[in-house]
Amino acid sequence: MRKLLLSSGALAILPLAALASCPGITVADMGGIAPGAFPQQFELAEFQAAAGCTMEFSENPAIAEMNGRIRGNPAELPPVAERLPAEPLVVVPYDAIGSYGGTLDALSNANEAGTSDFLSIRHVNLVRYSDDLETIVPNVAKSWEWNDDYTQLTFHLRKGHKWSDGAPFTSADVKFWYDNLALDPKVNEKPKDYVTVAGQPMTVETPDDETVVFKLPAPKPGLLAHFATHFGQGFQPKHFLGKFHPAINPDADKEAQALGFPDGYAVIMAYYGNSDWTDTGTPMLNSPDKVANMPMDAMPTLESHFVVKETTEGRHFVANPYFFQVDTTGKQLPYINELDELFVNDQEVRLLKLVNGEVDYKAQSLQLSDAPLLLENQEKGGYTIQLKPKIAMHAISFNVTSADEEKRQVFGDLRFRKAMSVAINREALNETAYFGEGAIQQYTGFSPLPDYIDAKWKSFAAEHDPEGAKAMLDEVGVVDKDGDGFRDLPSGAPLVLNLQFATQGIAGQVVELIAQDWAAVGINTTVKEITPDEYRSAQSSNQLDVGLWEKGQPVGIILGNNELWVPPFENYFGHRSAMLWAEWVDSNGSAGVEPPDYVKALISDINALQSTPSGTDEFKAIANRMVENMTGNLLFIGTALTPDPIYHRNALKNVPEFKTASYEYYRTYPYRASQWYFDE
Repeated sequence: MRKLLLSSGALAILPLAALASCPGITVADMGGIAPGAFPQQFELAEFQAAAGCTMEFSENPAIAEMNGRIRGNPAELPPVAERLPAEPLVVVPYDAIGSYGGTLDALSNANEAGTSDFLSIRHVNLVRYSDDLETIVPNVAKSWEWNDDYTQLTFHLRKGHKWSDGAPFTSADVKFWYDNLALDPKVNEKPKDYVTVAGQPMTVETPDDETVVFKLPAPKPGLLAHFATHFGQGFQPKHFLGKFHPAINPDADKEAQALGFPDGYAVIMAYYGNSDWTDTGTPMLNSPDKVANMPMDAMPTLESHFVVKETTEGRHFVANPYFFQVDTTGKQLPYINELDELFVNDQEVRLLKLVNGEVDYKAQSLQLSDAPLLLENQEKGGYTIQLKPKIAMHAISFNVTSADEEKRQVFGDLRFRKAMSVAINREALNETAYFGEGAIQQYTGFSPLPDYIDAKWKSFAAEHDPEGAKAMLDEVGVVDKDGDGFRDLPSGAPLVLNLQFATQGIAGQVVELIAQDWAAVGINTTVKEITPDEYRSAQSSNQLDVGLWEKGQPVGIILGNNELWVPPFENYFGHRSAMLWAEWVDSNGSAGVEPPDYVKALISDINALQSTPSGTDEFKAIANRMVENMTGNLLFIGTALTPDPIYHRNALKNVPEFKTASYEYYRTYPYRASQWYFDE
């Protein structure tokens, strides 16, 4: 007889015969074993009890060679059982126990542009959404609990979890991320909204190595969903970056100067950057002259793969030898040995590579307009296309804080924005650009719109009314003063809207059709495709006339992230406007341009919503008020909710049906790419 500790803490007495090798169950065939507490995964003790087995761990035969390519890692790897946590996460593969090997080939637009799709393949965070997009499940954290009023969130980490260099991962790494990076103005000029509660910081306590307690100044139940969906990881390697942080190491500057940097913060920027976007360039790219003298090419990670090469043309990754997940037979994940990311910003070149079957997975930057070509070549190219609904829609905004004061006045007039909305022929746009697959809808802030919100806002100013548009433009004083057929600013100066766009954010055909509709009511435009980096730079420097990008978030994410409702109404990577309003908000009124009262009401209401229990009458009233305010003022103009293509080569296995083609749940993160494998 043998004793086995169950997840409940009780001891089970099992006969020796029951303690066999663990069965290779899959989601497709559970072999009679009941599901665990969370979908498609188990904690180790939970699985061993359910299956009546003792798990023996095994490793990728190539892991030592791959570890040798991670400069700075110890050359000798401990046995796999010592590299895993005491209780690794047991992942149930979708269809089959995978085989090791292969390189996953993917395309991104450029460094830090169009890379979230590929990043999500190797991404981890404290928790994640299961592929039902409803259930939050453990990931890096083993478990969590809230207090009664959602002002204290406690995470329990995995004992013995290790960074990719073998150093212990503990609660100190979570506290270091929060106190010394997220809240340090020398790293982040101001705290991101998602690390605060109604603008006030939280506190992080670490009673022991495996326990992290977030104490909130007010309720924020959406904080958990933030960790489940956001690229920003709630931890960073204190043992590595802390050497260069003066609050951790008094000799931080000396350490940095020995590497050729002026101070410790410069080294932190070289590794971590001034953002929690984990695709920020490593020293291999932004400090190539110093990288040979630095301790590692990139800082340690908990992700499934580690970057070993980075240039302006792409990046290459190898499997993390200390990754914390195993399959149901005890094989350490990931199955796929290497990841290769090629930067290609030209959409035609990207499509050619996809059609030729040169790519293993792709979703970001693919638009519905690409679907006919991709579908037509599926069989010949050896790939599969899933057409799945999006959460965000193509949206338009006007720069209501334009540096051109006359444009600012015109763009800030609701009559102008409403005229430009009803000038768009969404029915024709849907038939031509979206092949009739779109659901015409105004932008409302929440996507999908909850059933407790008045549905009338879906159609607000979404009708095609060119004559009404002309009348409203006349009222604003935007009329043709020089007789050239195009309307001018009230002063008589020409009004030309420069429509700059990137295919990562919106399809070129959509922009062209909107430009034609606006020309039909007398608005002159120019249309130019630019790179995502150029677009974001122009947007952030207040140089765009018109914003053109996807926009929308479900209520579950909004509860943890207020950015769609506070100027400039999204982050650097998304669709935003009103940069000078944002400057006023960030400076407490000492700089920038004061926003109107309805914008101040949006800020107040999103803070109130995040601290109000979901589903209550008060919550629903606040949400309705927010939608009426956002939609009624047309800060963003919607088009239609549409599907988009998701591409994967047929040789890539354990890839399930996605529920959405969306960034909002962090792309592939719910679909467990660590258990993808190749059958060739």
